[in-house]
Parts: sequence; structure tokens; C-alpha cells
Amino acid sequence: MSGHRFSGNEIALVGMAGRFPGARSLDDFWANLRDGVASMRRLSAEELEARGADPALARDPTWVPVVSQMEGFADFAAGFFGINPREAETMDPQHRVLLELAWEALESAGYVPDQLPGPVGIFAGATLSTYLVYQLARNRRISREIDPFQLILGNAGDALTTRISYKLGLKGPSCAVQSACSTSLVAVHLACQSLLQEECDMALAGGVSVNLAHAAGYRYVEGSILSPDGRCRSFDAAGKGTPFGSGAGLVVLKRLEDALAAGDTVRAVILGSAMNNDGAQKVGFTAPGVDGQARVIAEALAVSGIDPSTIRYLEAHGSGTPLGDPVEVQAVTRAFRRFTEARGFCAMGSVKSNLGHLDTAAGVAGLIKAVLALEKGWIPPSLHFETPNPKIDFAGAPVYVAARLQPWPAAPRPRRAGVNSFGAGGTNAHVVLEEAPPAEATGTPRTWQLLALSAASGAALDTATGALADHLRRHPELYLEDVAHTLHHGRKAFARRRVVVSSSLDDAASSLESLDPARVWTEAVPEEPGEPPVTFLLPGIGEHFVDMGLGLYREEPAFRAALDRCAELLQPELGADLREVLYPRGVDAEETAASGEEGLDLRRLLGRGDRS
Repeated sequence: MSGHRFSGNEIALVGMAGRFPGARSLDDFWANLRDGVASMRRLSAEELEARGADPALARDPTWVPVVSQMEGFADFAAGFFGINPREAETMDPQHRVLLELAWEALESAGYVPDQLPGPVGIFAGATLSTYLVYQLARNRRISREIDPFQLILGNAGDALTTRISYKLGLKGPSCAVQSACSTSLVAVHLACQSLLQEECDMALAGGVSVNLAHAAGYRYVEGSILSPDGRCRSFDAAGKGTPFGSGAGLVVLKRLEDALAAGDTVRAVILGSAMNNDGAQKVGFTAPGVDGQARVIAEALAVSGIDPSTIRYLEAHGSGTPLGDPVEVQAVTRAFRRFTEARGFCAMGSVKSNLGHLDTAAGVAGLIKAVLALEKGWIPPSLHFETPNPKIDFAGAPVYVAARLQPWPAAPRPRRAGVNSFGAGGTNAHVVLEEAPPAEATGTPRTWQLLALSAASGAALDTATGALADHLRRHPELYLEDVAHTLHHGRKAFARRRVVVSSSLDDAASSLESLDPARVWTEAVPEEPGEPPVTFLLPGIGEHFVDMGLGLYREEPAFRAALDRCAELLQPELGADLREVLYPRGVDAEETAASGEEGLDLRRLLGRGDRS
């Protein structure tokens, strides 16, 4: 695979985390996308009543009892972040979720928050705090007992990113972003610019949306953006809007050259991004604008420096509205026509057909979907597309709707994708993505690897153990040595520890699932263990054998370097190469035996290897 020569302005996406309707992990999210799952759910009359809704709503023809919510947004590991119960109670669930995702995203990138290299920025946004409006403001106990300033800190968008910077020790720019539906993709663009300007060496970017007002559905109003039946039919003739949903996502970004130099796992490369506003050139404040959308796409394409005809997938805004969809395709066509006259070469879809509109988190949801498509080599289906919207000129457009799952095979040129996100009020963003460059070999792997897990409690350790076993089963393409390295260097060490020595992914998963005490060791260590004592158990003067330590010599660079140095120093004294004595070729064990002196060398060398 070969692509264009990198200019030095590329941004590597090295980690990501998300929670979406029907998916608490990105593995679940991809499975839903691949399988064409619509995560909106229609509530029964009993469920409506259980959620505190007026029973009459079940008979109201204008009420749409459809919800699209992520699971567990009310849960929060407050103690893990040093937050007391009262403070947690007054925090908007959006703040809680994004704080947890920030930790998860950094772990996904292989970094520990208190060991980050250089300044780290965060750019993110949330929707209006419906938790403050519908829960806290109506709670008399809260109004009597809680300082109003504390309520502001727990719910204002200003504190969304700065609290994360405080709790995780991030010292780069910390900016709350607010541009309605395009918030989270605008955050990604701003993060890229901050990295290119060297304001930070790493950045988190994304958004979160939890709207408690939609816990039991919504009221349909003719002509609004909301769908009359709870489905989003992007680019379809029957498209009349979208339901809203809750979700959150964060990505971790670095300058590409820095990521490659550090040996980071690059998930995708951002070749270019742009943002702008429609201004007054549209029919209304919340209406989309062709000119503005076309300009932002064209600018991002120009920044990327690639031929747009090499883009094979476009993750569209795709709101499913009678006005928005035709405007978007017209804008895409106009932008691409500046570079190519080709038609129908680029597949297009919208994650809103799966999840509904995630408001401030919509852009990052589409970005993560596009990254997963690049990685997996499959273009997920855009759902509910049957008859093309007659107001859209697909015959003259560079795009077509990907209504079915389709393979995206590897080719000499890297896979490339674009992502649109357009906000009510006219702020637009576009990102151009390319699949990650091939990872360089990490050297000769060890036969056996030590996988180390830790957690703050026994229950959390068991959860982490199960999650790792599941991850290894789901990802047979992983290298065991990379897994071991990430667990050792990219995870914070807690008091509860568990280790397993394994020779393969399957072996590791089986051991973690069975917790066989002969293979898995679990211990608790003091919170402040200090410098642990080291004890060596080494061979003495006794039975030695040919090729003793050969496995170490082959697989441990520090051991090999030390033995090579000893062999060079001892050759004048011994009149022979020590390595030929220890590791003879074609000589039976009975004919050559290692002496006590060589055993002494091995003991010293083992000490050298341990210090490495």
C-alpha cells in the first residue's frame, strides 16, 4: 500500500472511546454498524408509565415513544476520580460520562494520565444541561442544601473540559466548544490546529449529549427536524427528520511524525480539516447553506493535498430532512467538482440512520464510524434507504448511498474517507481521513509474555480480566507482545494485581477466563509499596547442559548484549569464543559440558537481563 508523501501537517488518531445507544464499547458499536442495527427503541405503554410519563401519551397520535439512549449514563465511578458523593450528585451526567471517556480514550492510546508526554489539550462540548433543568432545579432539598455556585460548576459547559484537565492533570489548552450539531467535529478541527501550532503534544477531542427530556420520547411537530415515526431515513424520499439520541465520543490525537516516533498505534490519519459558517446566504438561521458547506469541504480537501476522486467513503451529516439532505448532496457535488468530474464513485452513509441525531456528539460519532470502516475494510450500510429523494441529483453527483454492507478491500492506494458535520446556526466542519500507514515490525517477539492487570478493587479487577479476555477473543489480529507492552506501560498500576504468563492470544484468553491458579496469580500490594526487594534464584555449580540460556540469548536483547561483551573480553584468556562453548552447533550434550565458570557468567548475565 502506498499513498501520497506526507507533508508534516498530518495528525494521527491514536486512541478513541465512545458510548452510544446499544453499544457500551466500540467493539459493540462496530458490530451494530456492520450488522445494520437501528438502536432506536419504541417504548410500550407500560414502559412509558414506568418512566414517569403521563399515561395519556400512549394514546396521543403526536407523541412518538421512541428513545435512543446510551446505557449507564447515570452510573459514575466518583471515588475513582476523587469526587465526593455530594459533588457527583450535582454534576451533569454529561460531565461524568466525558470524564470517564477521557480516561478510557487515553488508555486506548496506551497512555497513563499521570505519565503523559508534554502538554495535553482537550476540546469538547456538551448540550444544554437538562439534568439541571429537569432534576436539580425541581429538587427542593438540593436548592436548600447546595451552594448555587456548586450547581453552576457541575452543570455549566465552561467546566466540562477544565474539570477533566484538573482531574487528569492535562496542562495543554482546555476549551469548551459550542456550535450545536457540529460541536464535536469542530472540536476535532480545533485540536488539530492546536497540535500543528505546537500548543500541545497530544489532544483529546469530541463531545457528549444526554438529553433527559427525551427519556420517554418526544412530540412530533409538522415541519420540525424531528421524525414522525422515530426513524431517520437519510437521503430517502420518505425522509422527514430524525429522532434525537444520547451518546458520547472522544478521540486522542498527536502529530503523525511524533506518533510514529513514539511507536504509537495509529488508528487513522487526518490529512486535512476545515470549519466555517454559512453567514447570511441561506433561507433562515437554522437552515443549511449550500455555499458554506461546499466551501468547507473544498477547503479541507485542498488542505489534505489529495485527489478527491481517491475518497471512497463519505460519512454524511444526513439528517434525513426534506431540506437538509438535498442541500448536503448539492454542496458535496459542488465541492468535488472543483477537483473532479467523476460521478458515483464514492459511497455515502449516515450514522444517524442507526442512532438518531446525537446533537453535540453527532460529529464525533460519524468520525469514529469512518475510522472503524477504514480499519475493518468494510463500508457499513446506511439504514432505511429504499427510494432516493427525488430532489437529489444522484445521477450527476460523485456520491451514492451505501444501502448495503460492502467490502472495502485493500489497494495500492490507502483507503480514504471524508466526514461532514453541519450545525444549526451555520457552523460547518469537514475532516479528510486516510487509513493508518503500515506498522513497522517491533522486532523478534519473545515466546512467552507476561500480561499484567491491576484495578482499585477486586470486583474491578475481575471486570478488567473478563474485558481483556473478551478483547483478545474479538481481535485475533493482535500481537501478544504488543498487548503485554501496553498493559505494562500504558496502564496505571493499582493495588489489586493479576498476572498471567502466556505464549499466544488464545492461551492468554483461556487462562484469564478459567483463572487457573497454576497459570494466573492474583495479589494485593500496599498502596505505597516503596522500592520492592529483588531476590534472584540462579543456577549453582552443578548440572549444566549445552544451549543453557539459549532462549534468553535469542529473545532478550539485554542478555544477548551482555553475553556478547563477556565473550569478547574472555576470548584472549580462554582462547575460544564463549558463545561457541555454550551454544555449539552439531555437538551432542554428552560431548560438551559447560563449566562452573560459564555458569557464573550466566548468573551475572541474568542479573543484567533483569535490570533491563
